[in-house]
Amino acid sequence: MSKVSVVGAGFYGSTTALRLAQYNIFDTVVLTDIVEGKSEGLALDMNQSRPIEGFETKIIGATTTADGAGYEATANSDVVVITAGLPRKPGMSRMDLIGVNAGIVRGVAENIAKHSPNAVVIVVSNPLDEMTALTQLATGFPKNRVMGQAGMLDTARFTNFVAEKLGVSVGSVKTLTLGSHGDTMVPVPSHCTVDGVALAEKLSAEEIEELVVRTRNGGAEIVALLKTGSAYYAPSAAAARMAKAVFEDSGAVMPVCAWVDGEYGITGVYLGVEAELGRTGIRKIVETKLTPSELSELKAAAEAVRAKQADVQSL
Repeated sequence: MSKVSVVGAGFYGSTTALRLAQYNIFDTVVLTDIVEGKSEGLALDMNQSRPIEGFETKIIGATTTADGAGYEATANSDVVVITAGLPRKPGMSRMDLIGVNAGIVRGVAENIAKHSPNAVVIVVSNPLDEMTALTQLATGFPKNRVMGQAGMLDTARFTNFVAEKLGVSVGSVKTLTLGSHGDTMVPVPSHCTVDGVALAEKLSAEEIEELVVRTRNGGAEIVALLKTGSAYYAPSAAAARMAKAVFEDSGAVMPVCAWVDGEYGITGVYLGVEAELGRTGIRKIVETKLTPSELSELKAAAEAVRAKQADVQSL
């Protein structure tokens, strides 16, 4: 019986759970939350959409507690998506969440390891790179079985901004972002094309830089507009696609937060890179040829997140 669990039933988690169920590839999607009855109510609502949307996957809601009760519903999950934690508020950076979310994510990770020791874990809680590192430490899982969702989302934002700027279909645009999910994000213009034509032939350097900056601040732009809460439609789509690629053992190459150990001359850090995904999690890191300046930015991003990832060991 195939099972995927989503921890955290906020807008992000609940939307992710529904997307996963609508793929109709899992027997069961489990949605958990610490708010009593919330995940059960959402699951009941989602299940009632099955006849309309034509999918058979069963959604189960479970209330969990700080002492680990309720996690038995997630037992033997093939994939677990961690969305638990506080979202940003206007004016907050992702790093402002590190203290409070570290405690939440550590508790979740320990319960995942207890009930689903063979799962692949996808982390989406912020600050993303640091919470991914913490999850690996707390679960004790091999590093290839713990990854973070960042590059998929940031790349989608970059692609959308380029398409809007040029007035073309999103399907005609190819972009890429690496690095951290934050201030040291590294959009890679040298690998951006529109209908196979280099982006630099379509836009000036100044215009590309404007889109790069907007991509880097993509989450904050949405938070500022919403006033309460943060993005969840695009992030949930990214997390669900990653979980699908893992479960189907597809070998799809996606930009994700993965453990880097020698690639790009960078060692011992979780960082946004392209990776091949399958049932074992990260099959391998796919090194993309970068310009000297892009490689320099990627190495700078690695050093920026390395110190913070070291700090989470004590959180």
